[in-house]
Amino acid sequence: MVVGAFPIAKLLMLGVRQVSRPLANSIKANARRSQFFKRYVCLPPAQFYHWIEMKTKMRIMGLRSGLVQPLSEEVAADLGAELLGEAIVFIIGGVCVLAEYVRQSSNSARKEEELNSTLQSLQEQVAHLSLTFEELDARVRENNRLVHSLPPASK
Repeated sequence: MVVGAFPIAKLLMLGVRQVSRPLANSIKANARRSQFFKRYVCLPPAQFYHWIEMKTKMRIMGLRSGLVQPLSEEVAADLGAELLGEAIVFIIGGVCVLAEYVRQSSNSARKEEELNSTLQSLQEQVAHLSLTFEELDARVRENNRLVHSLPPASK
């Protein structure tokens, strides 16, 4: 039974994705503690997300107008930190997918290059054999011509 190569790259990608969750949690915890991070990084996306969510819900219920009340700072900070954590996990996953795509592309390009070099080598060998065949064919024709041009007694 033939066993394939162990997929080390896939195992590493899985490890990176598993590490991304605690990294995101630590960034979220730091975002909740830092006033600058909370105010300029967490709150604006959270308020925007809340506004979009409420507008969408209102439209689904058939309400066209209505002012959306902003979230309190504490709730918005928590929502912003959650959004930030999910974005980090998503970005790390995207990077892993991109890295796998690049790896697969380079592998297929390498295999294609090897096939092209093998094909070129075979074409060169066919050309060489064709030239050799033509030379041998010319010699056979020359020998046949010489044999037929000899007088009958010397045959």
